[in-house]
Amino acid sequence: MKSVVQRVTQAHIDIDKIRHSSISHGMVILLGIEDQDGPTDINWLANKLASLRIYSDAEGKMNLSIQDVKGEFLVISQFTLHASTKKGNRPSFTKAARPEIAKPLYETFIEVLRSTSGLRVSSGVFAADMKVTLTNDGPVTITFDTKQQE
Repeated sequence: MKSVVQRVTQAHIDIDKIRHSSISHGMVILLGIEDQDGPTDINWLANKLASLRIYSDAEGKMNLSIQDVKGEFLVISQFTLHASTKKGNRPSFTKAARPEIAKPLYETFIEVLRSTSGLRVSSGVFAADMKVTLTNDGPVTITFDTKQQE
């Protein structure tokens, strides 16, 4: 499971020019799922993100978690995080899980993140053509790969 996490002051998703979901202060999580992912990956990443200290304290140091600042999450399925660009100019997505595997894992991740953090978790629509707008705060952007936990 790979993710790109961005600290944001606001973000929203439009689908067919209609606002589907939005958050204010919080994290946008682009989530890529592969065939080998399962409950261990989901739990590790949800716990990591709920506790990740990327928000500024009174001295301006990144010392606070999203729980400390009462932020929100916006989770977006992003199979292109598993793109391989080794050959040619067209990316290959063979490592990305097929929809019948990825969708239930994506939905489970959202529920686990919600219960782990106790915070509001909004999401996109799996496999939809979404327009994502966000204001990256910092900018702060961090990547995670559950296969590289050490």
